[in-house]
Amino acid sequence: MAESPTRYGTFYGVSLGPGDPGLITCRAWALLERRDAVWVYPARSSRTPSYAFDIVSRAGLTPPAQHQTLLFPMTHDAEKLVRSWSRAADVVLPLLQAGRDVMFLVEGDASTYATFGHLLRVLRERDAAVPVEVVAGVNSFSAASAALARPLCEQDDTVAIVPAAYGVSAIDRLLQDFDSLVLLKVKPLIEDLFDWLEARGLLADACFIERCGAPDERVVRGAAMLALRGSTVSYLSLMLVKSPHRVRGERIRGCLKKAGPGGVSALATAEEE
Repeated sequence: MAESPTRYGTFYGVSLGPGDPGLITCRAWALLERRDAVWVYPARSSRTPSYAFDIVSRAGLTPPAQHQTLLFPMTHDAEKLVRSWSRAADVVLPLLQAGRDVMFLVEGDASTYATFGHLLRVLRERDAAVPVEVVAGVNSFSAASAALARPLCEQDDTVAIVPAAYGVSAIDRLLQDFDSLVLLKVKPLIEDLFDWLEARGLLADACFIERCGAPDERVVRGAAMLALRGSTVSYLSLMLVKSPHRVRGERIRGCLKKAGPGGVSALATAEEE
C-alpha cells in the first residue's frame, strides 16, 4: 500500500515593520490572530529579548500555545552563522513536515536584510516541497523617511541602500552615482561617518534614526548628530544622507522598442506630458 503524501504546513515570513505596531499590515495581523500556528522569532542570544516578539507584544497580540525563540548570533563568522541557521531548521522543518503552519516573525520587511531569507534557503535545501508565503512589510528606511516627513527619492533620483560595514571609502564612492544614501547598521562606524559627513559637507542634509517606530525612537538631524559622539547607539540605527552636490549625467527618456528586422533595438523617445 502506497504511503500517503506528506501534508506540509506553510512557512510564513511575517513582516512586522520596524517597530510601530500600527505598521503591521492587515495580512500579517490576520495571520498573527490565528491560534493553530506556531510562532518562531529571532534573538541574538538567550540574554537578549527578541525585538520582533516585542513588536507583537506591544500590538496586544497574544502568542499561540506553541512559540519559541530561535537564536541567531550577531557575528561575521560564517561557520557560526551556518550552524545557527541549521539549528533553526532543525526546529522548524519537523513542524512543517508534520502539517503545522510556522510563522517566522520578522522586524521590518522579510525580503530586506532579514534572517528569514537565510533560514528559508536552508529549509529549501533540505526539503524543496515546503510551501512558503512571504508577507511584505514596511522597511525601516521607508518608515524613517516618513518620520522625517521628507521624500526618500523623487522623480529620477537614484538611491543606494548599503550596510555601513562596507566602510566610509566604499560609501564615499557612491556619492558620484546616487542622490540618496540609506546607511544601515551604522553603530560600529558611527564616529567615522560623522567625520565623513563633515568633510564632505553633507551634515546638513543627513539624519540619524534609532529604533524607528519603537517607544524610545530617536531622530537627530543635521549638525545635532555630532552630540552623539562618544555615546552608545542601538544596533537598530540608520542614517539617511542626501547628496545635493551630485552632478548628473545625461538621462535617456523612453524605453527600448522590440528589435527591428535588422535585429537592432531602437530607443523610443517619450514625449513630455
